[in-house]
Amino acid sequence: MNRVEKMDKKIILASASPRRRELLAQIGMDFEVRASYAEEKTEAKDSEELVKELSALKALDIWEKLSEEEKKTGLVIGADTVVSICGAVMGKPKDREDAAGMLSLLQGRTHQVYTGVTFIYLDEKGDRDTGRKTERRVNSFFEKTDVLVFPMSEEEIARYVDTGDPMDKAGAYGIQGIFAAYIKGIAGDYNNVVGLPVGRLYQELKKI
Repeated sequence: MNRVEKMDKKIILASASPRRRELLAQIGMDFEVRASYAEEKTEAKDSEELVKELSALKALDIWEKLSEEEKKTGLVIGADTVVSICGAVMGKPKDREDAAGMLSLLQGRTHQVYTGVTFIYLDEKGDRDTGRKTERRVNSFFEKTDVLVFPMSEEEIARYVDTGDPMDKAGAYGIQGIFAAYIKGIAGDYNNVVGLPVGRLYQELKKI
């Protein structure tokens, strides 16, 4: 497989999402998966800070489980995605009824998808007086995409919920699957809606 330029750090993805794994593999990145199941607690009010804080929580959960040697050579990536409409934030649906309710809100309207990404790694800096000094860096950013959904009937919503596809996805839909039939248009990064803005992610990694 063709690879993007070789990274100095060993990339560790703190996510069990198969879609995030697929997106990183799609751009030819070498990485391993160590899924975080940390409790998602945050007091953030707006979507931008919410996804950044939750992505940092996941990355930190895995970082603290690394050995000292792994920390020297590794870079942990945490990510979190939410859907927002009119100020209401949607994560993954709790059950079928919750999924149908989310889709009823989204149909026929434009909503926003936010994905927060956090990198945690050790940065070694040179200092004239003290020599080499290593510090832990925590870098977080978010990406936003607007998504317009065609009007959907109650029957269409029920039929989509019956597929089971909405149950593990923020906002109760996956843009890359069956639900593509109901997407009228997007403004922004498509991959961000899938679950990881890999273009922005790669550009941020290049800065490190």
